[in-house]
Amino acid sequence: MVNQDLLDILCCPETKADLILDGETLVSTDKETRRRYRIEDDIPIMLVEESEQLGIDEWKAIMKKHGKAV
Repeated sequence: MVNQDLLDILCCPETKADLILDGETLVSTDKETRRRYRIEDDIPIMLVEESEQLGIDEWKAIMKKHGKAV
């Protein structure tokens, strides 16, 4: 699992937005891009071309689950 110290310094490589740890993924808080980055063997894969763009409803549900305003 990604520790809090690492999470505090990581940001979305595309928009520099904060990230939220959601299970085994990191989700960007940027509403326009809604990127999700996977974590493999406790290493975040922070490549835009390897990320997934979430649908708006799924992104909003993740933000709400983690107490973020949308």
